[in-house]
Amino acid sequence: MGEYSLANNLMANIEEVLERIRKEYVKWREPVVTRLAKRRRDPYKVLVSCILSLRTKDEVTKEATKRLFERADNPQKMLELDEKEIAKLIYPVGFYNTKARTIKEISRILVERYNGKVPDTMEELLKLKGVGRKTANLVLVEGFDKPGICVDTHVHRICNRLGWVKTKTPNETERKLREILPEKYWKEINRWFVAFGKTICKPISPHCSLCPVNDLCPKVGVRRSR
Repeated sequence: MGEYSLANNLMANIEEVLERIRKEYVKWREPVVTRLAKRRRDPYKVLVSCILSLRTKDEVTKEATKRLFERADNPQKMLELDEKEIAKLIYPVGFYNTKARTIKEISRILVERYNGKVPDTMEELLKLKGVGRKTANLVLVEGFDKPGICVDTHVHRICNRLGWVKTKTPNETERKLREILPEKYWKEINRWFVAFGKTICKPISPHCSLCPVNDLCPKVGVRRSR
């Protein structure tokens, strides 16, 4: 089979997989950052909630963001709180002391350099303390409704499991997806695959018997499934 045919087959597989997952997505619990953005598209809240969500369960993140934003929902108000207050409000999210320092520092930079506004470009977002490509892409998508491919552990794992990519890091996966993923799916893939990864395509022993794309998946690296 020639390279052109392989590329066409991959594209057809991507489209079919994503369309099936799109239909099933409504049955699964949306990621907390997506739920927050749906209520009101606020780049600062998206940025802070994304930082809080790292290595933290969604429900813990949800309650932490609620407590924090009731006290301070913009950079100026956040600077009125000290780090101990922020840490207390966001506890028990993972690494709450470190995240409190990060949130305070980011808020200071936003006020001093960006007139209190979150920048809307990848280049400027990456200048903020603690912001990597995953967070920056999520802010662009959920905060500004701009194209971006947010690759977290779920997206990275599932794309490799499906055989779309053969990569070792989320950043490598993002670069590859920018080459092969139709742009109409860029904003959606993180929302869909996070929900899919937490519900069906779990890291260990995925629920392949319940999977809507079971027949399309080569199950790369899967040793045990249910």
